[in-house]
Amino acid sequence: MLHGNGTDLHLPLSEYVFERHFDERGAIEWMQANWSKSFVFSVLYAILVFGGQYYMKPRPKMNLRRLLILWSLSLALFSIVGAIRTGYYMLHILSSSGFRQSICDQSFYSGPVSKFWAYAFVLSKAPELGDTAFIVLRKQKLLFLHWYHHITVLLYSWYSYKDMVAGGGWFMTMNYGVHALMYSYYTMRAAGLRVPRPFAVLITSAQIAQMAMGLTVSGLVYYWMQQGDCPSHIDNIAWAALMYLSYLLLFSNFFYHTYLCRSSAERKTQ
Repeated sequence: MLHGNGTDLHLPLSEYVFERHFDERGAIEWMQANWSKSFVFSVLYAILVFGGQYYMKPRPKMNLRRLLILWSLSLALFSIVGAIRTGYYMLHILSSSGFRQSICDQSFYSGPVSKFWAYAFVLSKAPELGDTAFIVLRKQKLLFLHWYHHITVLLYSWYSYKDMVAGGGWFMTMNYGVHALMYSYYTMRAAGLRVPRPFAVLITSAQIAQMAMGLTVSGLVYYWMQQGDCPSHIDNIAWAALMYLSYLLLFSNFFYHTYLCRSSAERKTQ
């Protein structure tokens, strides 16, 4: 059984019924016709976020602890399952066809197991915007990194899925994995559990590694595209590179100020 540009996809992993019967062709056609709606979601998101901050300014912050636990737990479980399913698929491609094929092959969008999770991934970027509602309603500090990341991931994911561009398997699998850690951490924090500081450091380190790998994959897609077997577009690669570079700088800056500077200040006060 061949998919994409020729990778043999006889997976030793059984498919669930909903994965087997998922209509990826219809999903891709819907996204090709509707991907620009991501701009509408982004504009509405920005209006609600900054309008919400203005609305909450004279009002007391909300608790929302139970709702936040359920929200974070649901996204944690979704991300964990997504990471396992897509991770297994990517490991199969790596072991059977090699690193280059894992980047250039389009079968991630239409292959067994992965086709459902690829579409679920891009769709999930719209409801994930709801993360910010808890920050606004609880009157916590809203970082530029937070809302910028949410908007650009939504726009790029929908823009790229419609064209089934190379590198998507790496981008989505890495994001599933990092979100599995991140939302598990948020769930524990919302539940009032004491989470060791190294776990938070691990999450930000994983995010930085993800952005570095995203830049690397984008560069390899461009290099191998010149040889005709890595399907993408110059504009897509340019946007991906700019996006991942900006994330790398922002997350590195966050890591420096949150962990390195704070640790240095704590040592001086001892």
